[in-house]
Amino acid sequence: MYTREQAQKLAEKILSFSRFPECAVTISDSEDAYVRFANNGVTTAGFSVERRISIASTRDRKSGVAQTTEADDGALAAAVARSEQLAAISLANPEHMEPLSARNYPELAGWDQETAQARSPLMIPHVKAVIDNAVKNKLVAAGYFERSAGVSVTANKHGNFGYHRGADSRMSTTVRTPDGASSGWAAQPAVRIREINGAALGDIAAGKCRRWNNPQKIEPGKFTVVLEPTAVSDLFSFFGFSFFARNAEEGRSFLSKKGGGTRLGEKMFPEAISLITDPFDRRVPSLPWSFGGLPNARIAWIEKGVVKNLAYDRYWAAKTGSQPTPAPSGLTLEGGEASLEDLIRATDRGLLVTRFWYIRPVNPQTLQLTGLTRDGLFLIEKGQVTTPVMNLRFNESPVRLLENVQKLGRVTRCRGGEGSGMLAPPLQAANFTFSSISDAV
Repeated sequence: MYTREQAQKLAEKILSFSRFPECAVTISDSEDAYVRFANNGVTTAGFSVERRISIASTRDRKSGVAQTTEADDGALAAAVARSEQLAAISLANPEHMEPLSARNYPELAGWDQETAQARSPLMIPHVKAVIDNAVKNKLVAAGYFERSAGVSVTANKHGNFGYHRGADSRMSTTVRTPDGASSGWAAQPAVRIREINGAALGDIAAGKCRRWNNPQKIEPGKFTVVLEPTAVSDLFSFFGFSFFARNAEEGRSFLSKKGGGTRLGEKMFPEAISLITDPFDRRVPSLPWSFGGLPNARIAWIEKGVVKNLAYDRYWAAKTGSQPTPAPSGLTLEGGEASLEDLIRATDRGLLVTRFWYIRPVNPQTLQLTGLTRDGLFLIEKGQVTTPVMNLRFNESPVRLLENVQKLGRVTRCRGGEGSGMLAPPLQAANFTFSSISDAV
């Protein structure tokens, strides 16, 4: 992968081919390795290298973008020329902003050498631990172990340049009975691959699969829920978009106020609720820059229940006389000291949710979502997990979920099947709406 010096030289070379007053370059240089397993055996293992160079040329507010995967002079010059040709036939963008001048981007601790170099020999023992557990319990395991390492670069003709390298890993597994009637799931993402524990994931997934055998029908309605961190993360995959100031000010967000204005500064949630973006947190990958090239920063979106900030892109900030703000990405919902077991013990009657899937937005103004439970839904009675329950469809908003939070547990990094994940705690909340029964496993 490109070093900082190599990336800067490459960016300068590309910009030297430009004839337009504005030219911006983004470079992505990545390596990925993975092991996939199913039916209690490894099915595929792979390694890939990918390089993408994107060039955006602009003149008179008219822009064109071209991409190439080749880095020789001829290919780069041709890509720049193609972007200029596309710009010439494009319509002018009335919201175009002048390019950023040089910015000081923060140094982020997103690199781990062991993760960046990991290949199948490091992953296989974890896969074997999951499969051995499944075989011992007469179950069937499938899953995916992946790691990635990459370089990201941004540059333009006005002197701005940013370079970042990062690494990440994730293992997930689904364990089912041979007849497919019961299912359990577990996953773990980690910047440092040495933190992945395949044996622990196999125990969790197999345990859920065994316990969810012969789930019982329960009538849908409003329930107290204990959501595992992954279930919380699943629901928040759409949440950050609502904090864009333009959406709120144009009446398209739960932060829009009836009759005009926003709910910035209002106390909307319990005191325990704080939601932040923190690119300096070593537990989760992040870029030094946000959308539009703004330097990333730690921002509190909700602080002790109060809406503290909205995200202003450069255009909307200029239009409204505000300061531009990095976007709400890589969210952290701050938690407490309780364990998941503590939350269960504090629940007289409710449902324990492993995760959600097939989540789709219903109403962006309230952020109402719909989706299904999956891979382990259990009844809680008098502080004990008792009966496995058939999957349910929910119709609920994460806004209402936060309004109804009763207890928060310890924060962990999680990522399910929806969205890119976040740092989230398990939580207990009242009046979560389930609308119908699903007979899907």
